[in-house]
Amino acid sequence: MTKVDIISGFLGAGKTTFIKELISKVYSGEKMVLIENEFGEIGVDSRFMQDAGIEVTEMNSGCICCTLVGDFARALKQVVDTYHPDRIIIEPSGVGKLSDVAKAVSDMQKEAQIEVDSLITVVDGKKAKMYMKNFGEFFDNQIEYANTIVLSRTQMMDEAKLKECIELLREKNEEAAIVTTEWDKLSGDMIKAALEQGHDLKKEMMELISHMHHEHHDHEHHHDHDHEHHHDHDHGHHHHDHEHDHDHEEHEHHDHEHHHDHGPDCTCGCHDHDHEEHHHDHEHEHHHHADEVFTSWGIETVHKFSRAELEDLLKLLSMTQDFGTVLRAKGIVQTEEGGWLEFDMVPEETEIRDCKPDYIGRICVIGTELKKDELEKVFAK
Repeated sequence: MTKVDIISGFLGAGKTTFIKELISKVYSGEKMVLIENEFGEIGVDSRFMQDAGIEVTEMNSGCICCTLVGDFARALKQVVDTYHPDRIIIEPSGVGKLSDVAKAVSDMQKEAQIEVDSLITVVDGKKAKMYMKNFGEFFDNQIEYANTIVLSRTQMMDEAKLKECIELLREKNEEAAIVTTEWDKLSGDMIKAALEQGHDLKKEMMELISHMHHEHHDHEHHHDHDHEHHHDHDHGHHHHDHEHDHDHEEHEHHDHEHHHDHGPDCTCGCHDHDHEEHHHDHEHEHHHHADEVFTSWGIETVHKFSRAELEDLLKLLSMTQDFGTVLRAKGIVQTEEGGWLEFDMVPEETEIRDCKPDYIGRICVIGTELKKDELEKVFAK
């Protein structure tokens, strides 16, 4: 029986980095396959795992949820039949709902001879409050259904901020094990202990997910399954433009406690949900698809960037509204000197590092109300 770990986390939380920690410190020696589901057509993260010798199956063009469940089920069964792994790690899109992914896996357990072992959510401790406020429907779902929550960037937080973050998480999930130790100090035994503590809760979560989704599909499910699926695939250029009616008022990007000041009719899930006992009352009035709220733009490029040019561009993405509200940018590009750079950006934080060459440069930007034309002006050179 192949074990399955689902490792969710909002955009830029550090899922890929934590998976590498998990593989090296806890699952060393196991035969593993990673299934990645990136939001957008331009995949970037898989090379990080391939460099570590992990077999990667990549799924782009949407989230693992009701619209892609058929593709996902086939991919999952194919992975088991082809590789016969001890463990499959699923890394959903940062804007995917953990309950949707867990349900898709649950439906395949008997047919594919798999069992869910852990439901893990990685949370950027510094940004949890902001994301909970602005993107609650998606962010909260990842918290609510986790049996283990792993905080990232705790080394950048003082004790008061860390306590506040834990209190916010406990409002959504009273029982999950919460890991607060800085990752470079985390031992394999510490991670194992946290995962084991959450195993009983995982069983309860899977039962809840199964029950919730039966009801979810019995009533009018609030988003159609006929979809035009909101993907305008301009395949010649690998752009990914999602049109969605999502009224955001103009908002300052410099006070990062908010980014959006939404009215009562806002549909992005930023309003608090009432959670009764155990904080798992999932009868929400509306259910949104990631495509209805988030937009992604991606491009393959042969342009050679200088490090300074890349730093300036990422600073603009992070600190201004010139390109819409950018929540994540990542990519790999060639330099003018013949080297290669990988980059990651979340609001107010950017990392650029040297890397091995790749077959072509790739850039992916994710956010809300992205201004595609402006992104093309600076990146599609």
